Amino acid sequence: MLNKKTIDDINVKGKNVLLRVDFNVPLKDGEITDDTRIKAALPTIKKLSGDGAKLIICSHLGKPKGEVKPELSLKPAADRLAELLGKEVKFLKDDNVVGEHALWAKENLKEGEIGLLENTRFRPEEEKNGEDFSKELASLADIYVNDAFGTAHRAHASTAGVAAFVKETAVGYLMEKEIQFLGNAVDDPVRPFAAILGGSKVSSKISVIDSLLEKVDILLIGGGMAYTFAKAQGGKIGKSLVEEDYLEYATQMIKKADEKGVRLLLPVDTVVAPEIDNEAKFRTVDIMAIPDNQMGVDIGPRTIALFKDALKKAKTVIWNGPMGIFEIPNFAQGTKEIAKAMAELDATTIIGGGDSAAAVNQLGFADKMTHISTGGGASLEFLEGKEMPGVAAIADK
Repeated sequence: MLNKKTIDDINVKGKNVLLRVDFNVPLKDGEITDDTRIKAALPTIKKLSGDGAKLIICSHLGKPKGEVKPELSLKPAADRLAELLGKEVKFLKDDNVVGEHALWAKENLKEGEIGLLENTRFRPEEEKNGEDFSKELASLADIYVNDAFGTAHRAHASTAGVAAFVKETAVGYLMEKEIQFLGNAVDDPVRPFAAILGGSKVSSKISVIDSLLEKVDILLIGGGMAYTFAKAQGGKIGKSLVEEDYLEYATQMIKKADEKGVRLLLPVDTVVAPEIDNEAKFRTVDIMAIPDNQMGVDIGPRTIALFKDALKKAKTVIWNGPMGIFEIPNFAQGTKEIAKAMAELDATTIIGGGDSAAAVNQLGFADKMTHISTGGGASLEFLEGKEMPGVAAIADK
């Protein structure tokens, strides 16, 4: 378990605090379509502001690639945050992020007042972790707090670089919670410990599968990557997604699971359709015998029953990646059933961000899970046991 300083360990009264959050929210015509990430940062913002910090918040939004793009301004996030807090949030509109408005805020914000900087990615140095930009950000604050778990796996100026140039650092409540749940699940899980991996590609989950086979008791694999495993075992997979370069790897993983005594479960049947379309005719077949003109789009009923049975006794479950093309209602059954099974477990249930989080939210099971991670890529890297730059940069207790 990582033992980082948190905002409960520091005194912020009367001090300038730079808070890195993840306000990378979806926008449509300048309107925020989902404010989950803003809401997730509220406990930390309220605590710091309530304790008398002069609070300057920063975040990235989208991929402006170091250019000023007005449609990716954080102004809508400032407005929404003000609504949620019921108090003014000054939008510090500097295209170079640390400009006259930001410097004004540093000198003039009163205790408890809040300002929000412009999109940190308007600066090309942000993603390169440029030292000059890190120092400019640091010049605004006595204390730096990182509460942006979703970007903690990236070494950027506002997530890692800045920490070297301020007197004091800490993590916010959201970051603390992520480290606690994911860290404990990986380092000291209550057993049996099960992991469910889905999603389309084996290649993006390689190190995760490898790492989890050292830790879990049960590993369930569904989603698009299951067809690479099926083909590796000599199955006919029709037009299904396959990564030819990873057939050998899939074979090795099956062998490794066997050697480690891990129960590795792969789908036995699959829903197939000629194309990815909700109007397409679909049926269930054995996963090793998919017709040439069909593609696998979801796990089948026998697999659902097999997976549910395997999860019954689990005491810790981590899930990352849907079981099928869940955005299409006819191909969402597997994902739905796994979400439902997890919701009914008497266990610590952790959803590893990304598509699985979207699926669980969409299907209405969010409040039944112990923890839903806010970072897809970040939670995967955490599960791999990789050091996270944004976490490593924060002082230990």
